[in-house]
Amino acid sequence: MSNHSANPQPDAHRSPGPRPRGQAAKEPLWRQVVGGALRGERQAQGRTLKEVSEAARISMPYLSEVERGRKEASSEVLAAAAGALGLSLADLLALTQRDLVPADRRTRPEASAAPVAPLRVASVTRLPGRPQAGSGPARAQVRLAA
Repeated sequence: MSNHSANPQPDAHRSPGPRPRGQAAKEPLWRQVVGGALRGERQAQGRTLKEVSEAARISMPYLSEVERGRKEASSEVLAAAAGALGLSLADLLALTQRDLVPADRRTRPEASAAPVAPLRVASVTRLPGRPQAGSGPARAQVRLAA
């Protein structure tokens, strides 16, 4: 009989504990970052999950899972959810920028080594006019600030 138990990796789900000094933080998962951006924008607009899911033609439970970072949404689903919020995929990407670039890596690797000021989304303004169904995402103006 072997010494292997039914659970060969008992520590697989245990928290790794504190990081040693100087070790970089783990990069966030894309699904968590983009889900958080969608949820934050929806809440900033004062809209309910039901309203956005109906406008995007995505089931409410699935959109909830996407917003919580539990589902890896396709580009089509992300475009539909963003469009229901009046955003393009580019706008959605801009909303995720701060969470995707850790503060300790927000400098240029060039010889000058001059720090690059991180950008943040200052505002997103929906431009007049509602696109027709299937004609593409709504138009919006995104203002970035350093």
